[in-house]
Parts: sequence; C-alpha cells; structure tokens
Amino acid sequence: MASWSSDTPCSCDCFVSVPPASAIPAVIFAKNSDRPRDEVQEVVFVPAGTHAPGSRLQCTYIEVEQVSRTHAVILSRPSWLWGAEMGANEHGVCIGNEAVWTKEPVGEGEALLGMDLLRLALERSSSALEALRVITDLLARYGQGGSCREDPTPFCYHNTFLLADRTEAWVLETAGRLWAAQRIQEGARNISNQLSVGTDISAEHADLRTRALAQGWWDGQSTFDFAQVFSLTQQPVRMEAAKARFRAGQQLLQQQQGGITAEVMMGILRNKESGICMDSGGFRTTASMVSILPRDPTQPCVHFLTATPDPSRSVFKPFIFGAGAAQAPQVLSPTFGAQDPVRTQPRFQTQVDRRHTLYLRHQVALGLIESEQDRGQQLWQKQRDLEQEGLEAARRLLAGEQVPPPQELGGLFQAFVERESQVYA
Repeated sequence: MASWSSDTPCSCDCFVSVPPASAIPAVIFAKNSDRPRDEVQEVVFVPAGTHAPGSRLQCTYIEVEQVSRTHAVILSRPSWLWGAEMGANEHGVCIGNEAVWTKEPVGEGEALLGMDLLRLALERSSSALEALRVITDLLARYGQGGSCREDPTPFCYHNTFLLADRTEAWVLETAGRLWAAQRIQEGARNISNQLSVGTDISAEHADLRTRALAQGWWDGQSTFDFAQVFSLTQQPVRMEAAKARFRAGQQLLQQQQGGITAEVMMGILRNKESGICMDSGGFRTTASMVSILPRDPTQPCVHFLTATPDPSRSVFKPFIFGAGAAQAPQVLSPTFGAQDPVRTQPRFQTQVDRRHTLYLRHQVALGLIESEQDRGQQLWQKQRDLEQEGLEAARRLLAGEQVPPPQELGGLFQAFVERESQVYA
C-alpha cells in the first residue's frame, strides 16, 4: 500500500492560543484542512447518545467497541468517511489532526484513520487530557491505518493532533502505535505536518525510548528529542515545505502574542503568502474552523466553521451547543448507502457527487468573484459583513451584553447557513 508520493498532499495547519497569548481569558483554537481539491467537506452535528452494553461501532473501515455514553459533537469532515478533520464537543474540547511520516513504517492494513481517532476522542472525552488518553488507548488496541483519500491509489499516513479545552492544550504526535505529547499551559503553538515535540515531553508511550534504542535511532545517553529521533532522515519535498509553513505560522502567532482573538486566527488561516491558505498541486484548503473556549465555565464556547473551501473567500459561521442545536441540512452531503464507493470492494472504483447545497452555491459565488470584478467584490463584501455579524454576536454573548435563550443559541449556525445561502441565491 502506497504511503507517500511526490504529489501527495501534506499541508494542514493547526493553531492554539492559551492565555496570556489570547486577548481575552479564553483558549483560541484554529485549523485549516488541506485536502484533494475537489473533495467536499460537510459539517455534521451528532447529538449525545446512550448505547447498549456490547454495542459495536462502524468507523470508516473497521468496527470498535462502543461506549455507554457519547457526547454531542460538531464535526467538519470529508463527506466520504466516518471520522473528521476537526471538530468540537459539548464540553469545549477541540481537536485537529495532521498527516505525518516518521521512521516507523506506515502499516498496510485497514485500521482506524487519524480522523476516526479524532471523532472517537471528541465523543468520549470531557477534557483535552482525557481525549489524549482515548486516542492513545485506541491506538494501542486497534492501531492506525487505511487510505485517507477517496481514490483507488492508496494514501496512508500517521497522525499528529492538537487538542484543546478551556484551560490548556496538548500536542500529541504518533509514530505507528508509539507517541509523545507536550502540554501547553500558556502561550501560542502550531503544528504543520511534521514532528515538533522535541525534548519538552510531558507524556509518552512506555516503549518509546526502548524502541528508539533498539533501532539505533538514539544512543541512550544524549537528551531524548522525539522529533529528532523519529523524523525521517531524508524528508519528502512536501514535508520540507511544511517546515517553512510551520515557521511562518510561529511568526504569525508571535506577532500577535497577547492580542490573539478569533478574528486574528481567521486572518492567519487566510494567509496565502505563507501557504497556510493553500491552493496548489491539486490540493487546497477545503474547510476551516476557529473556536473560542472561555476560561469561565458559565460562558458558552463558540465554534466558527466554513463548510466551504478557501477561507479567504468563505464565511466563518458561529455554532454554539444548546437546546436547539441540530443538523443544518444545507451543509450535509448526500449519502449512497451500500453502493457508496467506500463501502464496495475493491474500494473507490467509482465516483459520486458529494456536493452539498451550500458547497454548490459557494462554487458559483467563487466563479463570480474570479470572473466579474465589480459583482465579485460586492459578493465578497457581503461575505465579510455576514461574518462580522457572527463575530459581533459572539463578542456580545461572551461580554454578557446579550444572552439569547438556549433554543436560539442552538439554532445560530443554522440561521447563518441560511443567510449565507441567500447571499449566493
């Protein structure tokens, strides 16, 4: 099974700001999901649930044991798979993942995708640390593997994760079933398709150093640097490019230290010069997310999701968990049941149209922005005005100036999706 080729995408970027880096007493999380250019990403709301003892859960490729209770989640995911590229749960836990290749070989068998691990952690955890433990426990039991794109040519990788909650963040980086993690209690941090946990290791797999020693990757005497020890000696071209993007992300965060807001994070995700907002080689930023996680547990977390590609020409729409939270049908892709190419064997031999309603309307809008300067500028301005309304609503809510009833809060995302659809009508 192929794991990497010269035209393989490997360019997601995750960011987090923990006070005092944030401008407000809140953790700010952000991610750009960079995927095959025509892949559709949908936004899926899954309510909390209870499950019978002994229940099994079908993930993208394999089944796992279900737990007795799962938390409500909002997910941004490639519409052909079960897991997610990024998301949040009702307890204010946010996770984003990234592709990475290390000295540990990528397995050829189907197991849990990193995106499956991400969703499972959101459904089963109430803190970033608990989410980390869920992922590492599942890694130990089931491993990670399987193709990560909807294509007959397999594309496989291991994963790094950025996990955040109201109080802190964790960077979790894996190499097969092995892993190392770094706790972030203050300041800003980013990850970009490479190992970045060095000597500052807060937790690790029990056999991590034993494996490195046995393979001759570490002498057992020098200071153990996870990234240095487990990174490939010769990096693929795109992973070398990821280093430049990682440094650019660091600099953009550093420039805003102490003043990082959701809007600042949106600006970083829209930065094309750095490659963070990407569109090249058949791949682009297919969806984006920014979350505000207030330190005050009485305040709601606010999650902004695009559900459309290219954040520089998309609208970040606010989602808040509440009594009225429900699936917005305009951002849900069609389903194909047992005939779905991901379900038939061999997989991915045919193609289906997974575009949801908002995606279709957004594509028409992008065409206008690119081809008709005056009308395109007007449309772009309407996008920004709508987004500003969402940001202002979040600001008033967190400042205690305007607190709508729970039913109205839960329906906020749906309302903004409908208004964006009207902008494109």
